[in-house]
Amino acid sequence: MLSSAFTGLAAGLLLLDAGGRILAANPRAVELLGRPAIAMVGADAHELLHRDPGGAAIPRSRCLLLAVAEHGRPAWGESDAFLTGDGRALPVRWSAAPVVREGRTVGLAVLFADVAGSSAPVGREAARVDHLEDLTERLTLVGEITEVLSETLDVEVAVDRLGPLIVPQLADWVAVDLRTPDGDVRRVAVLGPEGRASVLEAWRGTLPSPTALSNSALVRVLHGAEPQLLGIREIAEPPDAPLAAVQTGFLRALGATSAAVVPLTSVRETTGAITAVRTGPDQPFTASELALLADIGHRAGMAIDNARLFGEQRDIATAMQHHLLTELPRGPKLQLAARYQPAPAGSRVGGDWYDAFPLRGGATALVIGDVVGHDLQAAARMAQLRNILRALAWDRQEAPAAVVARLDDAMTGLTDVPMATMILAYVEGSPDGPWRLRWTNAGHPPPLLLPAAGTPPSGEAHYLDAGQGLVLGAGGDPERADGVAALPAGSTLLLFTDGLVEVPGTDIGARLEGLRRHAAAVVGRPLEEFCDLVLRAVPPGSTDDTALLALRIPAG
Repeated sequence: MLSSAFTGLAAGLLLLDAGGRILAANPRAVELLGRPAIAMVGADAHELLHRDPGGAAIPRSRCLLLAVAEHGRPAWGESDAFLTGDGRALPVRWSAAPVVREGRTVGLAVLFADVAGSSAPVGREAARVDHLEDLTERLTLVGEITEVLSETLDVEVAVDRLGPLIVPQLADWVAVDLRTPDGDVRRVAVLGPEGRASVLEAWRGTLPSPTALSNSALVRVLHGAEPQLLGIREIAEPPDAPLAAVQTGFLRALGATSAAVVPLTSVRETTGAITAVRTGPDQPFTASELALLADIGHRAGMAIDNARLFGEQRDIATAMQHHLLTELPRGPKLQLAARYQPAPAGSRVGGDWYDAFPLRGGATALVIGDVVGHDLQAAARMAQLRNILRALAWDRQEAPAAVVARLDDAMTGLTDVPMATMILAYVEGSPDGPWRLRWTNAGHPPPLLLPAAGTPPSGEAHYLDAGQGLVLGAGGDPERADGVAALPAGSTLLLFTDGLVEVPGTDIGARLEGLRRHAAAVVGRPLEEFCDLVLRAVPPGSTDDTALLALRIPAG
């Protein structure tokens, strides 16, 4: 649609941003101004072009073009000039209209013609202004659709957002059909006037296979045909295939008088179709509206295809990450439990992991960490770091800080991990106690120690802030230290990644305090149930994955 609007206009068209800088120029504008488009893009339109009838510069304070962006109202001029590339002052008539998105002026479209070359009035002629305003409305709509669809990597969300952008701006009804991986077609969305919910639900679901040969516009579009316009005569034609029968029934049930069927296309394939419907007798879809819908279909198809690709990669990464998270050691005394929760749909899998394993001297190592990266890359990096850490911790008996220092050094030379946070903790003690914890912290959220329920007040639950050091990969051979704390009988230790407490734009301190209170309130539950209840504390709006590892000391 944008391409045809640019190339098909007999007048010059400039698209400007809200600051008056030129974003694009159509071929007619290039011809009239004698300036290559590449030489105009990025330039201030007022400074480069706008002159008074005598060719003198117009003060910015008196520029009606700039006023359009400032006040959000259309304007026109009949006695101005635009400066051409060879220095001539070209007399022009022009009209400008704002491009509005979410109630805010984000740019303007300027339509102009050579006064000497055209006797048609431009400035105050209603038809010209209406044409420009219609064009800018369409540009605004396409911009909104592009912005809204690009904000999600979830197929269902993308589809849900598409319908309200088409109805009622372009159509009375819209249906969205998607091809499934096994070749079926599902009608995943139907949107129309408010109060018609029963009609909407009746037409959703799996449709007949489009494999049968048919003259149906929907079947042909799903097989790669160009966008199709249907009038009353085409809608009334008898169906010639099962899918055509469903589509015809749908159109007739709505009282359609005009319909447009456009493909959802991507670089790889046709992923589905959009059917836009009008029911008014005097408002058939035009060829330019079909082109606009086709442009929308392409943008939506790209967004849906990207979301599907992202989902496939995310599922593989999640499965790989679950596979790499090893089974926890079991012993007669210490209880261990862990959870891993992927990021919400539409977010990327991170590099969170937990681990627990025995050491040579009889202690048990606990690990919680977060590797920089996403999806398969993060899972692979996490595996590299985990395996090196296990080898270093088993290789010799030394303090956690010394092991992490060697891991930091090895990470630089042996892996492609740029940065990571982690806690390495040793649980030490005889089978009958007492128990203690030695740990070092490389830039990670601190461990939370919770006394046994019902003994000391739950308010004594506290974070272990000792042993803190820089993240892995910071460079400079940072000094690392160990923290030491007693683990009282019946106490619970909670290690977790930042997905449990972090939400962009919120106070991390308040989130940590909220977790402390919540964990203290449920610490009396069995350890597996405790982990489930803690995981429910993941705050709304979190876009990260979450890992947690819990240890419970025998009650004595």
